[in-house]
Amino acid sequence: MQNLKLVILDRDGTINEDRDDFVKSADEWVAMPGALQAIARLNQAGWHTVVATNQSGLGRGLFDMATLNAMHAKMNAELAACGGRIDAVFFCPHAPSESCRCRKPLPGLFRQIGERYGVDLAQVPVVGDALRDLQAGSAAGCSTHLVLTGKSARLSEREREAIVGQVPGTGVHADLAAFAEWLLRRERGARGEAGVSDSGYPRLD
Repeated sequence: MQNLKLVILDRDGTINEDRDDFVKSADEWVAMPGALQAIARLNQAGWHTVVATNQSGLGRGLFDMATLNAMHAKMNAELAACGGRIDAVFFCPHAPSESCRCRKPLPGLFRQIGERYGVDLAQVPVVGDALRDLQAGSAAGCSTHLVLTGKSARLSEREREAIVGQVPGTGVHADLAAFAEWLLRRERGARGEAGVSDSGYPRLD
């Protein structure tokens, strides 16, 4: 499955609106404008999308697994209505005090994804709104992309630059839709350089 086209997405602040008091129910799970449509665009171009998310609300006792499943059922239903899908959700259920290996900024979730899909994560794009997303992705060898939504939307330009400076090579995008446009444009450019048309057949020129 080395040829699998895979994108790893953060959840809160990237796909759905972030909350200082945690997203604790399906009702509180609200998609960011254009985010679901962006995922659908990626899917329709052959990209598989998976989520890697810290969900310490479980470890803190703020909600249970049934509630988390309900959030993701809502996400998947709204995505399906747009023609998109999330292949899988990988989550860390631990509170920060539990010192686990899967809570971002550690790369445990990303290594689980690599093992599940049998892929080398080198240059697999990871998209998130916070430094810990970038740090976890970078530690796993992924290419890192910051979206200026969620937590990063509250930061000054200088603070954003400081985040990017800590993870060199990070791309910056206005939101998930802008990232999807960038990735698909890059892919079209690579096909053009290889002499392959968007239909998948070699160009005749």
